[in-house]
Amino acid sequence: MGVGLDTGVAARLREGMAGGVLSFPLTVFHDDGSLDLDGFRAYLAAQLATGPGAVFPACGTGEFFSLDEDEYRQVVTATVHEAAGRVPVVAGVGYGWAQAVRFARIAEDAGADALLVLPHYLVAVPQDGLVAQLEQLAARTPLPLIAYQRGQVAYGTEAFRRIARIPGVIGLKDGHSDLDRLQRLTLASPEDFLFFNGAATAEIQARAYAAVGVPAYSSAVHAFAPEIANAFFTALRDGDEGVVEKLLRDFYVPFVELRDRTPGYAVSLVKAAARLRGRPVGPVRAPLTEPSSADLADLRTLLATGLDLVGAAL
Repeated sequence: MGVGLDTGVAARLREGMAGGVLSFPLTVFHDDGSLDLDGFRAYLAAQLATGPGAVFPACGTGEFFSLDEDEYRQVVTATVHEAAGRVPVVAGVGYGWAQAVRFARIAEDAGADALLVLPHYLVAVPQDGLVAQLEQLAARTPLPLIAYQRGQVAYGTEAFRRIARIPGVIGLKDGHSDLDRLQRLTLASPEDFLFFNGAATAEIQARAYAAVGVPAYSSAVHAFAPEIANAFFTALRDGDEGVVEKLLRDFYVPFVELRDRTPGYAVSLVKAAARLRGRPVGPVRAPLTEPSSADLADLRTLLATGLDLVGAAL
């Protein structure tokens, strides 16, 4: 392990993800697009009160790509303060390794427990480059790293073996949903390595991921309807197939179909749904766009259906 690395973080994450979904909170903006830190604190406090296994600020759902370094500092610092040690805080970092290091140092100063390494910017690279990206970052931060394969980042088995040996790399979040590849990675991994289902609307594929040894997942739905997300998690954990099937059929599948209408809706719809729940989270930042009025109407109907299924109010 690297100098100063907290070897207990992986154990805390493992414990947390066995007891709750992984929360990826929205970043709250004012109507003019500026950061609303007080609004973020209030929103995050409500999220933490619902019992997630860990919290991942300033990641994809939190619009990491649109935050400057000072805003990032404020968001991660506020998250650490609100979490108050109750759950691990895993902050997003990204771009090339040099810029990722700058964010990593901010997260370290803020008191984050670990980092989620988001896919790098723009270029397609060979496997050796993917490994080198993590090597360069791991050599420059004492914080544990979770690699995120999605988009143009996809590890082959040999590259994965190499990243799993890097001191400080403790896990992999998968967003490709290539279960053949993922099964080979899990079989090639060290015994204590962490795996996370990071598919968009991960509940849709949660059973399939669990079948290859990856039961933990992130939940975008938790960002606006923790009642639904927690009901699904509990039903899945307890083997209540009737509830799992009903939530998938009547809420999650229609939500995915709505999400797929427009690029960027994986974040925009989540933020719009939070506003429909009375959470003043503000707009998304460009290049994301707000849902159309017709899609908002469909979202309201679907959200009401999902909450009715779990006995919660809109």
